[in-house]
Amino acid sequence: MITYPFLKKGAAIGVTAPSSGIPAGLHGLIKLACSRLEQKGYRTVCGDTVWTQKKAKSAPAVKRAAEFNSMMADSEIDIMIPPWGGELLVEILEYIDFENMKTKWVMGYSDTSALLLAITLKTGIATAHGTNLIDLRGEYWDETTAMWETVLSTASGGSVLQHSSPLYQKEWQHDNPSPCVFHLTEETRWKTTSSSTVKISGRLLGGCVDIIRHLIGTPYDDIQSFRRQHISGEPIIWYLENCELGTTDLRRSLVQMKLAGWFDNCSGLLFGRSPANMPVENYTIEDVYQDLADELQIPIVYDIDCGHVPPQVTFINGAFAEVEVTDGKGTVLQIFK
Repeated sequence: MITYPFLKKGAAIGVTAPSSGIPAGLHGLIKLACSRLEQKGYRTVCGDTVWTQKKAKSAPAVKRAAEFNSMMADSEIDIMIPPWGGELLVEILEYIDFENMKTKWVMGYSDTSALLLAITLKTGIATAHGTNLIDLRGEYWDETTAMWETVLSTASGGSVLQHSSPLYQKEWQHDNPSPCVFHLTEETRWKTTSSSTVKISGRLLGGCVDIIRHLIGTPYDDIQSFRRQHISGEPIIWYLENCELGTTDLRRSLVQMKLAGWFDNCSGLLFGRSPANMPVENYTIEDVYQDLADELQIPIVYDIDCGHVPPQVTFINGAFAEVEVTDGKGTVLQIFK
């Protein structure tokens, strides 16, 4: 079975940087995000790693892991939200105390998704693939991002429905601040490789392909044990997003996942919008999706609200989901069972 944390009102948010910390010139952005959350009744507790960044990491791996483990063990901290992602989270996995992990939400995306997936696979504790802390610094949150609170405060046994966003952000405009952080200008359309209507159900697992592919062959990718111990062999819906991979590198990664058994008993695949997906010799991202759909004989939905082209739906690793797409609009019903 899956264990679901619960976000209570007035929760204490632990902010630690298991991957990258914040350079000195950007400290104000994290302080602003913490201030916004405190205005909403939360308490924030920032660790030392948040404020440092050197050689592509916030601190040495042992220090990052120790701070994360300490906050996870602290009964005064209710939820963990890193400031953002980064590059080298994979270094800390061997030092994480999975055996004694308390039940509390860990939420983030990008590099953090490797930690989220590893926690759920090894412990059966649900984790949240959603907004980073730094993107909560706006005067208000768009309706898609704001659902993180509703999703994380859903009780075990309950359910929560999310809709595809009306609009998404085509590109970051850091020199043109928006009251809600994102500049949402482009119409959102969820696309499919098959018919205009898709309905799939199963247990959610996923993250950023760039990083979670590196779990394959390590002690943190035991999908088969997770299937037996926690979801009784139910089908899986994988949600995936691509940060920096060209189409051939993405294709290689997906084939590796398939050969490693990750897509066994998979009812469907969901792919987020991507700033990458650059064609190689006319091999386009649509070709990648179609090749995978033909091989696996399952529906593939793409350009969904997930990842580095915001906003994003809050996906819960381990939750049972019913996903429907009709004429470019999508819904994700997550059931905490």
